[in-house]
Amino acid sequence: MALDKAAVAHIAALARIRLKEAELEPLAAELSQILTWVEQLAEVDTADVAPMTSVAAMRLPMREDEVTDGDRRDDILRNAPQSARGFFAVPKVVE
Repeated sequence: MALDKAAVAHIAALARIRLKEAELEPLAAELSQILTWVEQLAEVDTADVAPMTSVAAMRLPMREDEVTDGDRRDDILRNAPQSARGFFAVPKVVE
């Protein structure tokens, strides 16, 4: 896909990038090369390629999913502006 100066000027305006007239032609050629490369990538057959998150084969370490209370209530409540009977005290919102 080839871009002309008018298309590059329009894209620059949408992106709020200020370009000089002399910059439009080289940028149009560079963007056209990038779009040609992306079009080439679309031609690659990826039907038999499994989705992946990394090119390195690795497994994340797993742990048992155990629910705990953390046993740190007093430490946490010390950081609260106000607490009452072991809970956060907050201002009343609804009257």
